[in-house]
Amino acid sequence: MTRKPTRRGNADRTRPSGGGRGRRPRPPPRPWFLRFLLKWSFVVAIWIVFAAGAVVAWYAYDLPDVANIPALERRPAVTLLASDGKPFARFGEVAARPITVRELPPYVPRAVLATEDARFYSHFGLDLIGLARAAIVNLRAGRIVQGGSTITQQLSKNLFFGPERTIKRKVQEMLLALWLERRLTKDQILALYLNRVYFGGGNFGIEAAARSYFATPAARLSLNQAAMLAGLLKAPSRYAPTRDGNQARAAARAAVVLDRMADAGFITQAQANVVKLNPARLAVQQARIGRYFADWALDAVRGYVGHGGGDLVVRTTLDADLQRRVEAEAEAFLAGPARGRKVGQLAILVMTPDGAVRAMVGGADYGKSQFNRATQALRQPGSAFKPVVYLAGLDAGLRPDSPMMDAPVRLGNFTPSNYDGTFHGTVSLTDALSYSYNSVAVRVLERAGVDRVIDWASKLGITSPLRREGGLALGASEVTLLELASAYAVLANGGDGVFAHGVTEITDRSGRVLYRRSGGGPGNVVPGSFVDDMNTMMRAVMTQGTGRGAQVPVPTGGKTGTTQDYRDAWFMGYSADFVAGVWMGNDDGSPTKHVSGAGLPARLWREVMTEAHRGHEPKPLAGGRGGGFWSRLFGGFSFSRGSSTEERERASERERAPFRPRAD
Repeated sequence: MTRKPTRRGNADRTRPSGGGRGRRPRPPPRPWFLRFLLKWSFVVAIWIVFAAGAVVAWYAYDLPDVANIPALERRPAVTLLASDGKPFARFGEVAARPITVRELPPYVPRAVLATEDARFYSHFGLDLIGLARAAIVNLRAGRIVQGGSTITQQLSKNLFFGPERTIKRKVQEMLLALWLERRLTKDQILALYLNRVYFGGGNFGIEAAARSYFATPAARLSLNQAAMLAGLLKAPSRYAPTRDGNQARAAARAAVVLDRMADAGFITQAQANVVKLNPARLAVQQARIGRYFADWALDAVRGYVGHGGGDLVVRTTLDADLQRRVEAEAEAFLAGPARGRKVGQLAILVMTPDGAVRAMVGGADYGKSQFNRATQALRQPGSAFKPVVYLAGLDAGLRPDSPMMDAPVRLGNFTPSNYDGTFHGTVSLTDALSYSYNSVAVRVLERAGVDRVIDWASKLGITSPLRREGGLALGASEVTLLELASAYAVLANGGDGVFAHGVTEITDRSGRVLYRRSGGGPGNVVPGSFVDDMNTMMRAVMTQGTGRGAQVPVPTGGKTGTTQDYRDAWFMGYSADFVAGVWMGNDDGSPTKHVSGAGLPARLWREVMTEAHRGHEPKPLAGGRGGGFWSRLFGGFSFSRGSSTEERERASERERAPFRPRAD
């Protein structure tokens, strides 16, 4: 009888002997943390994608309009005309037409690519390799020393954005770079870039740069010229070969470009070495004038009509002949009287009493520094601010003959002294201003109040913030030369506020008027009696006080200014026809070698005003609307007007009197 095996028996036969050997091993359980990691990695990835999309949507919401790119093939050209209608400055090249990459010799775009974006034709608008390399370099340096922007990114910034550097702008710049890559071919992007990029010396676009530096069209550039132009892109103002003594630096930078072209395989190293031995030579450059003024006027143009897309012709207030003479005077002073006096910088401004700027020098050398010290530098004016304080004193009831005590007075923890180191007892308000007695200026401030002084400064056109402190009486709050000249212009024109300006009309190339200056300023801001009284005192500064060294053969009013340790030296003044200001000092605030406002600035102011008054008949200072102190005292004539023979004789006696140096 055959016995059927049971399930247990079958199981027994399959179970290996020897203590369970041969049993199929169970798979090890999957670690719980691995499942957790996979799950949450997926969740985080989703959120990252969502967040990135939200960021892109947020920054893309207000992207600039990109529909008019064809109209932006080259940067608009701006021609600045002097007051006589003759051009004196150009930004961009009026005659230039947009060029294409095919029109250029092959080595021209390759020189640019070698130094700016070697992988331009292989990336999609963003160079991930370049970004990673720049990030590593910057991390090692602990600061931003290298960027990773592609030519496409630079073009998007050039087309749509200004110089602002924020995270938002950077993200938008990347988004527009991707858009440009989808919309345009690589050659079109490169051509747009070359037609708009800045090459220094006021030249926008490669055609303008080629004609300006080498007097040749871009299509005929040689390899050494192409290398020099490409080298300028890193720092156009620094490497511009037209700057004094900068030819060697530009040539050295061109040599770097040639080596990079060899490394990229665009040329051989042997070719690079040969070209290095024959660097590009500049064409004869026309002398340029008014470059600080031109930059200032161009900023105003952007404010009036925007950046726009067409060429512009701008008529300005600049007197080109006067500008040349003022620049020559500045250069002569720096090379002569100021030599050895530790004067590193100066600024000069000449305007008419209505605020029209006729000449401007913003620094010792535009090629070395484009910072405009006439319009941008905030410096302590010292005693040159005292006329504002004295005007507030008149408003508080003082008069030119009011007796004031020149004696020690405490200003916080500071007791101001006079330039001559002594005090003079009871003096008139006129004498206190003409000899610049500091203690009297503090007493006038106390009489008028700080708020009243700040209010008058605002009426006169000073917009820089002024500190509410006693030092305001001695010019401790910083202002610009342009602001202070505008304030003096109010006294020069009889009391009307002015808006300093340099642009009178803007037209397009067809002659269509886009902007035309109309109107004047804010109207009358200083009562006529105050103007007459201020002119009386300011005239005394020139005839008997600290301004005697600045006298010219016309009636003038003025004021010196010197700050602590001779860090700033000013002379500000005016006639019936012109207002002029001179500042001397150093950008780093270091002291000059005992340069005071009554010294070099007064002498330079005298030379500048002498040049300005060529061909002008002497005129009395403008009288205010209504009688001043002298009118009230003597019945109908004012010293400032010079309408009395007796007063002219008194003025002559003052001018013949020996000069008593007191204070600045």
